[in-house]
Amino acid sequence: MAAYKIRDLEILTGIKAHTIRMWEKRYGLLKPQRTTTQIRTYSNNDLLLLLNVSLLYKKGIKISRIADMSNEQIYQASRSLQHSEDTDTAIEQFIVSVLQLDEQLFQKTFQELTYKSDLSVIFSEHIIPFLNRIGVMWLVGTINPAQEHFISNLIRQKIIAAIDQLPVPDSKQVKIILYLPEHEWHEISLLVYHYHLRSKGLNSIYLGQALPYDALIKAVTILEPECLVSSWLTAIEPQKIRDHFHQLETDLGPVTLIAGGYQIDQLESFLSKKIKRIRTLSDLELFISP
Repeated sequence: MAAYKIRDLEILTGIKAHTIRMWEKRYGLLKPQRTTTQIRTYSNNDLLLLLNVSLLYKKGIKISRIADMSNEQIYQASRSLQHSEDTDTAIEQFIVSVLQLDEQLFQKTFQELTYKSDLSVIFSEHIIPFLNRIGVMWLVGTINPAQEHFISNLIRQKIIAAIDQLPVPDSKQVKIILYLPEHEWHEISLLVYHYHLRSKGLNSIYLGQALPYDALIKAVTILEPECLVSSWLTAIEPQKIRDHFHQLETDLGPVTLIAGGYQIDQLESFLSKKIKRIRTLSDLELFISP
């Protein structure tokens, strides 16, 4: 069973830690366990309850009123939000859909977003922050492989369908290769990069998951790209990441190397200054623009 610290709940629900503590003290909303050193820990059930409380609270329902509800009443009230067009609670609804393996909730929430925003905005402002929160849940053991595969496949379908609706760029345009290194299978972020570049009319070429290094070099020889874009999420020895980029610099010369993902964020000072780090989709566009 997962055990969250209050900081984890803050990240996952968007409710400040001091607010959570106040609600506990004043309303008895949550009843955390405590370690031998008196640190609060919270269960999956606590997280699910607080996510639903957050949904109602963001809709303007007073916390005193929510606290008077039973857990089942809270869940029923939050489920009614599925019919709302309010996009402020989309990330929380996505998280609930993962925990409960609720495809209908995911699809309705995503559809509501499309009424107000284009797909680039949905991916950058909702899907990517949602995936960052899911990363926390994965690290603390909240979600299992079935849940991770469930949500990854739903999001993957959305992105690929969106890419299919875009025109194929002229092959004479400057080329941008997107790939995942040999150990890496988490492709959602890279697919978002691919969609974003294609939506801007850029000639991005997606080579997919766990691409062997030799195959990457052969593709570069054939395509002669201006940029290589990669994403690094899976834990790997820092030196292996550094060696990968050093070898690319040696083998490819002036090709621009762009990388994003959790591992790159953690190793920024360890990597060559020549590696351009993606923090946002705007960064990606800036690095590639002429």
